[in-house]
Amino acid sequence: MAYEKKSSKDKIRIDITDGFAVERALKKFKRLCDAYGIVKEYRAREAYQKPSVKQKEKLEAADKRRKKTNSKMRISKKI
Repeated sequence: MAYEKKSSKDKIRIDITDGFAVERALKKFKRLCDAYGIVKEYRAREAYQKPSVKQKEKLEAADKRRKKTNSKMRISKKI
């Protein structure tokens, strides 16, 4: 019998006691899902993307971040 080690993503668990509100439990669950990156991974796996398309989007995002940082630097130098 093979032993499979579960990833930390499989370990999201919220213990609810009698005085614990449902809305609060849902908020906590959503925060944990965001922290573990489950939603991000789900959206990435929703549709297949070719590696070349992924690389192109990654480069475009980096360029956008670079331009945004540079424009902030110019604004701060003027002040």
